[in-house]
Amino acid sequence: MRPGSPAGSATRTQRRGGVNTTHDTTEPAITTDVLVIGSGPAGASAALFLATYGVDHMVITKYRWTANTPRAHITNQRTVEILRDMGIEKDVLAQGVPSSLMGDTVFCSSLAGDEVGRVRTWGTHPARRADYTLASPSDNCDLPQTLLEPILIGHAAERGSRIRFDTEYVGLEQDDDGVTVTVRDRLSGRTSTIRTKYVIGADGGRSQVARDIGLPFEGRMDLAGSMNIVFHADLSRYVEHRPSVLYWVLQPGSNIGGIGMGLVRMVRPWDEWLIVWGYDITEPPPEVDDAMATKIVHDLVGDDTIPVTIRSTSLWGNNKMYATRYRTGRVFCAGDAVHRHPPSNGLGSNTSIQDSYNLAWKLAAVLSGRAGVDLLDSYDAERAPVGEQIVLRANKSIEEFGPIFDALGFTGTDDPQQQRANMQARNASTPEAEKQRRVLRESLELKDYEFNAHGVELGQRYHSGAVVPDGSPEPTHDRDPELYYHPTTWPGARLPHCWLGRDGHRVSTHDVTGKGRFALLTGISGEAWATAAQEAADRLDIEVDVHVIGPGRDYTDLYEDWSRLREVHEAGCVLVRPDAHVGWRAVDLPADPAGELTGALASILGRS
Repeated sequence: MRPGSPAGSATRTQRRGGVNTTHDTTEPAITTDVLVIGSGPAGASAALFLATYGVDHMVITKYRWTANTPRAHITNQRTVEILRDMGIEKDVLAQGVPSSLMGDTVFCSSLAGDEVGRVRTWGTHPARRADYTLASPSDNCDLPQTLLEPILIGHAAERGSRIRFDTEYVGLEQDDDGVTVTVRDRLSGRTSTIRTKYVIGADGGRSQVARDIGLPFEGRMDLAGSMNIVFHADLSRYVEHRPSVLYWVLQPGSNIGGIGMGLVRMVRPWDEWLIVWGYDITEPPPEVDDAMATKIVHDLVGDDTIPVTIRSTSLWGNNKMYATRYRTGRVFCAGDAVHRHPPSNGLGSNTSIQDSYNLAWKLAAVLSGRAGVDLLDSYDAERAPVGEQIVLRANKSIEEFGPIFDALGFTGTDDPQQQRANMQARNASTPEAEKQRRVLRESLELKDYEFNAHGVELGQRYHSGAVVPDGSPEPTHDRDPELYYHPTTWPGARLPHCWLGRDGHRVSTHDVTGKGRFALLTGISGEAWATAAQEAADRLDIEVDVHVIGPGRDYTDLYEDWSRLREVHEAGCVLVRPDAHVGWRAVDLPADPAGELTGALASILGRS
């Protein structure tokens, strides 16, 4: 609770005609099982997951509606397959820009000017496309936050979420039985309390909830200043032949800052855009009017004759900060509240949604009595390392622009004219220019770690009490684990995708798992696991879906991919948690499969 704001009581003083009048504006407490604070990607998706799992909950947000600027946009495969599990993948893909139009990332002096280099990104390189196709039933896409949030909120409300806009979080108090949260109606000014069993603080990068519960952080905020300029302009003549989400503009002498010299980002092909431009954060923030914004647009496009309509401008800071703990008592934080970083790698909204996906099934299990409260400890253990990784990765991606600037001769001189001459020097037929071209090529290849970090996106492996080890060492592989995803059923890893057959149709291993339930995958020699799973489910009062994979069964190993990916014998099994991570596996059929499986499930669920 914030000082001076006791729960359950509030007054408002107004001055009317020179007389102070005080009105009691307290309203009766509302009750719910889970209160979600914030309706961004973390909060909106938490609402969707909780509603789908049948958890009584409420969402509050101080805003009148969802995002009004298209900030986050890259939607990676893991996020799309999570939304596939929720049954809304078609809505996402219908509004998203497909991956085929995302990846011809250009580095240039302006859109109309000299092209310095081009990098295939987001898995569009032919040599990488197979990695992405084999890894997931879902493709990535570009879906601006302005379109994603209404999809999430809409489906959440349709499934039972109670969502209160214009409702501001004021403070909270915890006790042994729950949390009392004080909120303020921003229209009337009235305060009221909400009594809840658990809170999810998804209130963004300046999270008051995280401050109020004393979460520990490492790193710093506001390392550099950036501005967003959202505008409409038909730029098809400059981009349609090289379709991409991002166009990086390198202009010596410009006001350098933020995540590069200048970024022209596609919002919708090819007439809605967002420019990211830097400013000196140690100076007073600039006042960006339409004239200034239009000039920046014209400079980066390289054509001052193009009609431009400025839609909005905003300032923001680049951060390098992550929480080392995501929970205090009954209050959890998710999304930007606990991992704050620049938009490099496109990991922000994806990681936020994945935080909520990890937490929601655990809250549902505890609230229904199917799990012990110890299960909730695994949220910290599993997601905090992911948050640290993506914060450090996003900031390192900014540092990896340095070699490009070095190769172009931008460093070592502050003279813009000399910098431009150095950049043009690569065109010459000299040994020095040949070396410059080679170094530039090598520096551009480093951007794979920003734009093709498939292992970062899909390779998350959890270590927690909600994972039962099988005694085997964590698998390693020759290919870079940040760039390449390595499928494995090692406990804690995301379930590998492959296509199974059902009635002649293809279904993914991810389609037969999830849905808020545990699932067990085995082969024909392991059919005894079906009886074992029923016994375990009865003893623990939970649902366990069992899928026997093989000829003559409901699911066939269509291309024999599962037999290559499962890493257990046909008589063994892979136990999959509701979030599609492997919770436990057995290499073969033990003497007491029901006892082994019951023990594994009880351990995962925090039940003695």
